[in-house]
Amino acid sequence: MSTTTLKSPVSTQARAREHTARKRRTSPGWFLVSPSVLLLLLWMIVPLGMTIYFSLIRYNLLYPGENDFVGLENFEYFITDTGFMPGMTNTLLLVGSVLLISVVLGVLISALLEATEFWGRGIVRVLLISPFFIMPTVSALIWKNLIFHPVSGILAAVWKFFGAQPIDWLANYPLLSIILIVSWQWLPFAILILMTAMQSLDQEQKEAARLDGAGPLAIFWHLTLPHLARPIAVVVMIETIFLLSVFAEIFTTTSGGPGFASTNLAYLIYNQALLQFDVGMASAGGLIAVVIANIAAIILVRMLGKNLTQQ
Repeated sequence: MSTTTLKSPVSTQARAREHTARKRRTSPGWFLVSPSVLLLLLWMIVPLGMTIYFSLIRYNLLYPGENDFVGLENFEYFITDTGFMPGMTNTLLLVGSVLLISVVLGVLISALLEATEFWGRGIVRVLLISPFFIMPTVSALIWKNLIFHPVSGILAAVWKFFGAQPIDWLANYPLLSIILIVSWQWLPFAILILMTAMQSLDQEQKEAARLDGAGPLAIFWHLTLPHLARPIAVVVMIETIFLLSVFAEIFTTTSGGPGFASTNLAYLIYNQALLQFDVGMASAGGLIAVVIANIAAIILVRMLGKNLTQQ
């Protein structure tokens, strides 16, 4: 009596994947790409290695001869520094607030532009996207001198028109001012991505929903928002990576003050390196910031991958 063995589909797929991976490793394309990969690794590993080295020694620009090995002492000093917790808190508040403003207003503005027809809509789209192409330093100067200035700013003129006392926004509400400036810069990016995604939405589904009696809010909630799940995830991931390193806006407007009221981790590292000349402590802070950024990136990538697999 003979028995027949059936090949498992799982094992067949595994062998196929292994064959494909082996073919990719031996293909000419791998050898052609390897110089660029090696150059990129050197471009990253050399600065990272120097940062790790400086973080383990006592290196102050005022005392260049003292290069004693201190181990993890710089990390301990950076974490216990008086500016670390305010910097961490301000970083989280800045990233979370800008993401919330960008996503919510981006979805609403994109939906409004997509749903309404009016003369000059193309010009409005260009104007909405244009702030994204302005350099951060230039936009920060515009907000500082033309909008937030307590004497000659636009908001001061509005306050005086209604008989109220003008507010020095950068002195009284420094973190809120930074959030508004950064949101103004990154909102156009969200609008660009979400508006492009809305244009790819199947119009036949909307027409079918209208024939079934669905109103604008029901169509937006049940059709538009689910369609924007992937673009929103992409916006959140990309903006988070860049928002963790916001520096120019703070340096140009508030210089991290008053006190540590508007200091984030990026500005705190700059403060340690170029204002207090403590390169070792700043290098330790840079490595801590890299770890935090990588943790955030891993979480966001997993969220994005989970979102894509569910679509």
